[in-house]
Amino acid sequence: MRALCLTAAGGPDHLAVMDVAPPVLRAPTDVRIGVRAAALNHLDLWVADGAPGVAVPAFPHVVGTDGAGVVLETGSAVTHVRPGDRVVINPGVSCGGCEPCRTGDEVFCRQFGVLGEHRPGTAVEELVLPGRNVLPMTGEWSWPEAAAFPLSTLTAWRMLTTRARLVAGEQVLIWGIGGGAAVAALQVARHLGARVAVTSSADAKLDRARALGAEFGVNHRGTDDVPGSVKRHFGSGVHVIVDSVGAPTWPRSLKALRPGGRLVTCGATGGPFVELDIRRLFWFQWSLLGSTMGTSREFAEVVVLGNAGLLRPPVDSVYPLAEAARAYRRLAGGEQFGKLVLEVTT
Repeated sequence: MRALCLTAAGGPDHLAVMDVAPPVLRAPTDVRIGVRAAALNHLDLWVADGAPGVAVPAFPHVVGTDGAGVVLETGSAVTHVRPGDRVVINPGVSCGGCEPCRTGDEVFCRQFGVLGEHRPGTAVEELVLPGRNVLPMTGEWSWPEAAAFPLSTLTAWRMLTTRARLVAGEQVLIWGIGGGAAVAALQVARHLGARVAVTSSADAKLDRARALGAEFGVNHRGTDDVPGSVKRHFGSGVHVIVDSVGAPTWPRSLKALRPGGRLVTCGATGGPFVELDIRRLFWFQWSLLGSTMGTSREFAEVVVLGNAGLLRPPVDSVYPLAEAARAYRRLAGGEQFGKLVLEVTT
């Protein structure tokens, strides 16, 4: 069967469509899926580049950190899906047996890993996963929408609900609108009833964000005073900031945060090392929160909202597997608004 594989670290030039052995069920709780589409995230770029701290098990390595497809076979213990069901995939895989897994905190499992990084990914014709990692799709979904949905939406949901505890009427600033997690955070924040400001280096992306419910946008390439712009609009600093850029934006994020505010991050696309004046941290009683992926409970929550049509990712563009390197380069260039999707099978 066909799969998109990384043959060596060093970027998308090392991607190739290859034949790999078909997977088999290994446990009664497993599900075999025929993958229809896979979607890209920044993690895919880091895997391809061989970024520090990212180590794939072996080459060639099947890539892809998001996906959706049709159930082909289930183990004897699986009851919530059956062959023929259309499903979305939770890319975060845990052991299922440790205390965090048993208590519903799978993200703290010491064996927790992400498809496409710690184990073979979704850009493959067939995939075997634990049954707990798939949930049925209902309602009107396109395959690109479904593939683009899980990782970014789940990540944004946990960031804003479980970690930042955002409530209706609060104000949120989201850096770098256009990427999958940032757009998902905008949609989640609006669903929760928050008022949202966004930043981008492209006015066209700010316009797209306004159409999705952002009430204010700042071109951070046109001004260094993002905090001042945000404070003038809202009349104060914001309650919550979603900053997954890191080093270039961190100082301005803290200036835009009101006393008692919360900054939440799930990444460091602009650089991981930041400075912090601890005196300001305790004086203003800020909360600085990290977040990664989400639990099975949170996955079920976002799939309910997705099936109801309340949370759906915008899809920037769709590529065949053979043109995956183009998708990677578009993602690396930050040109997209929404998700980049690979068509695996038709």
